[in-house]
Amino acid sequence: MGISVFLDDYRTCPNDFVLMDNIDDCLTILKHYDVDKLSLDHDLVSKTRNGLMLVKKMVQLQLFAKHITIHSANSVGGKAMYDYFKEAQRNCLMPKTITVLLKPMPLY
Repeated sequence: MGISVFLDDYRTCPNDFVLMDNIDDCLTILKHYDVDKLSLDHDLVSKTRNGLMLVKKMVQLQLFAKHITIHSANSVGGKAMYDYFKEAQRNCLMPKTITVLLKPMPLY
């Protein structure tokens, strides 16, 4: 069984998850560990290195978790992340066995 990772720079990390607050650390974890659950935010401290950039890198480098949830409250950014993953699955760039969910979480 792998680890669970929560990418967010604002919200409190859920129990049993490892907190990451930037995409570089998240990519390192994906490269070196078996990640079972990955929960992603779009808006991070860096406006240019956001959740969508991570999603694109994940597909490019073929780094995935078994279950991916987009929890961003940014409806446009979160939907773009979700759509990118689903398009990658349709184009056989990402295994269709990976669960991808869009479940926005409130900021407070």
